[in-house]
Amino acid sequence: MFVDYVQVLVKAGDGGNGCKSFRRERAIARGGPDGGDGGDGGDVVFVAKENTNTLAAFRYNPRLEAKSGSAGDTQRKHGKSGEDLLVTVPVGTIVKDGDEILGDLKDVNQELIVAQGGEGGFGNAHFKSSVRQAPQVAELGTKGEEKELTLELKLVADVGLVGLPNAGKSTFLREVSSARPKVADYPFTTLVPNLGVAEFDETSLVIADIPGLIEGAHEGKGLGDEFLRHVERTGVLLHLVDVTSSDIAGDWKTIEEELSARDLLADKPRLVVVTKTDQVDEELLEMQLKELKKASKLKNIMFMSSVAHQNTLEVLRTAKKMADQYKSQQAQIEPDEPTEDTQKVYTLEKTDDDWHVAALKKNFTVEGVALERFADKTNADDYFGRTRLFNILERKGVIKELEKIGYDGSQNIVISGKTFNFDETED
Repeated sequence: MFVDYVQVLVKAGDGGNGCKSFRRERAIARGGPDGGDGGDGGDVVFVAKENTNTLAAFRYNPRLEAKSGSAGDTQRKHGKSGEDLLVTVPVGTIVKDGDEILGDLKDVNQELIVAQGGEGGFGNAHFKSSVRQAPQVAELGTKGEEKELTLELKLVADVGLVGLPNAGKSTFLREVSSARPKVADYPFTTLVPNLGVAEFDETSLVIADIPGLIEGAHEGKGLGDEFLRHVERTGVLLHLVDVTSSDIAGDWKTIEEELSARDLLADKPRLVVVTKTDQVDEELLEMQLKELKKASKLKNIMFMSSVAHQNTLEVLRTAKKMADQYKSQQAQIEPDEPTEDTQKVYTLEKTDDDWHVAALKKNFTVEGVALERFADKTNADDYFGRTRLFNILERKGVIKELEKIGYDGSQNIVISGKTFNFDETED
């Protein structure tokens, strides 16, 4: 089943909690802190592969969850980090978070981290110092990111076949490649895009057969509109026109208007090819070509018969030349940027040290990247954890700022969605 649009829920692994522990051995009266750190949670990573060209698998498995990290243990044992979840997607998959494009996986083996795993919490051994011999604090692991994403597939091909229904697109693809799209002598036999690879002259072309368009397709009419995106990436459009049509100029005009109405296709190089020439005599062929050239004002219109293998190789050669020229031009217009094996999509719009406070009806709020991270790692029910967080807020000047807007020490403070009360803290 061909599916080119799905929604998935991705959940990265949570970080493991740090351990609070003290060394307890028979011969040692006062062992120091030996609580280990928690392991980090696994990321959710999309990997583009060429062995699939549909998103159908996500229809039955829309929730993708990476492994969480393990908690730290005694004797300074670190918790095991959760494994990353590597998710295979077709080459050409666009990943969106709402209206924001997180990544465009258009290259084989390209990777994109779509949800980042939580950090493991520090165990109390991490906090030992010359002035703090017996720290009572161990951090919680932070939650892994959770997102609802939209995946949209745009097939990646050198050549895209366009034309009215029954123009001969599927027949051409069957004859020049190993693809086996359905072929019949009636319109709309192709209901989903098909990919095929044509091999010739010690080279090859990846060809996408798109369901037939009708007038008004760009406005949502017929079958073709939802599949037009699949020819947006192609190097050249092969516009096939049926020679047996009673209005060959009108057929050509209908498709050209639909392509011109779509911004990414309007200026796409295209080769017009008259098909099914085995079904007409030379006189009718010449008459149809003359009519088409007059309407289109094109000089180099080709013709072929896929069934009779007439001129198909010449069409492939011309399409290959045009596709290579297009790629060369695009490389000059858009030079390759330095790339990494894995795209990371996480950016901060504000620095870690930025923060601000606000007074609500029943409590106070504190916002700030670094402070929220500390809050995420603090157990609100643990006295020592609350004390550490309070001291951090005090050093940052947050408590002083809260006091200016009415905080007296007894009210609740909400940070990163967690409620803290510092009425009893140690100085």
